[in-house]
Amino acid sequence: MWENFLVIFRNRIEPILSQSLAFATLTTASLIFTTLSLSFKTDAQTLTVNHTEVTNYAQSVLAMEPKRQQAFEEIKKLIGGKEIPKIVCNDPNSMSSLPNKAKDIAVEYCNHSHEIVEDHGLSIDRFNQITLEIQNNNALKKKVYDTLLRIQNGPKPKFGAPNFR
Repeated sequence: MWENFLVIFRNRIEPILSQSLAFATLTTASLIFTTLSLSFKTDAQTLTVNHTEVTNYAQSVLAMEPKRQQAFEEIKKLIGGKEIPKIVCNDPNSMSSLPNKAKDIAVEYCNHSHEIVEDHGLSIDRFNQITLEIQNNNALKKKVYDTLLRIQNGPKPKFGAPNFR
């Protein structure tokens, strides 16, 4: 389901945040989804997110980040000095002010991100739920942050080792 999926945000992350790729990635994910307005109402109670979902979420965010940066840079080049509008994947109107080539890049990014989330064992709805919960739940935010660090600092798969996807 594409409802309230991904946003390419307006401003670049400043190099100051690059002290830790995990911090930058979590911050990026937070900024990407802060502007989402979900079509369903979330309960006042805390969402339960298990360890596997936290890991899958972190892997999804890490896998999406390079493509998001690339899409942002390509769109920025295409529109010149203009401000990049907020792009919401399920809202074609959010892309209406972009030139056709930039729209194609945004759609490609959205499709690719959708695949990444599902390849990492989460539905789009669940990914969005976790994203919103991170905004309000510092314990979950810390778990995701720690998981991002663990994944980035952990042993890299050996050549020929099976990949998650």
